[in-house]
Amino acid sequence: MRTVIAGGHGQIALRLERLLAGRGDGVAGIVRRPEQASDLLAAGAEPVVCDLESASVQELARHLEGADAVVFAAGAGPGSGSERKQTVDHRAAVLCADAAEAAGVRRYLMVSAMSADASLAGTPEGMDPVFADYLRAKGAADDDLRARTDLDWTVLRPGRLTDDPGTGRVHLAPETGHAEVTRDDVAAVLTALLDEPRTAGLTLELVGGRMPIPEAIDEVAGVAGS
Repeated sequence: MRTVIAGGHGQIALRLERLLAGRGDGVAGIVRRPEQASDLLAAGAEPVVCDLESASVQELARHLEGADAVVFAAGAGPGSGSERKQTVDHRAAVLCADAAEAAGVRRYLMVSAMSADASLAGTPEGMDPVFADYLRAKGAADDDLRARTDLDWTVLRPGRLTDDPGTGRVHLAPETGHAEVTRDDVAAVLTALLDEPRTAGLTLELVGGRMPIPEAIDEVAGVAGS
């Protein structure tokens, strides 16, 4: 399998690249800055320099040709303002989905966010306004993806991310409630989702839990196929 990861220098993406390369898959990571390439090479991934905020669909599609799957793990990141939530978390996600369709790559995983909601009104009490814009941007990107019929998409919405060592045990379901999950376990779940076509068409929340990842994937896939 060859997988292309948008946002290839992110913390989850680098973990995913190591997992995929470690099992012998081909993996490429799309990065914005050439100086990020060395980190991808160290992870076993091919660096592809392409700015998702300025690239055309045709340009990005060329980088996706021949891939078996695309993972969108890009994000404007902490410290960015509302404008980049739109240009990266929303519009770059739409661009990547358009490019996947143009390149004929059907399998598509979206790394989203718990509580992402395009219809979120105003700023809920106690929430940072930029974070509210982030949730709206991620929700709009998810809505765009889920409306597509030419992609076998899965939307994964992790809980609050931590850098603790992965446990290999999670709670994966359409609704889980808010809780933490390690970045290691998110990357491991993404790897397993790539291998399970029955999870196409699902929006799943992910937090730490008690079920081994293979069993958690099999359970949601089995429910989807029943």
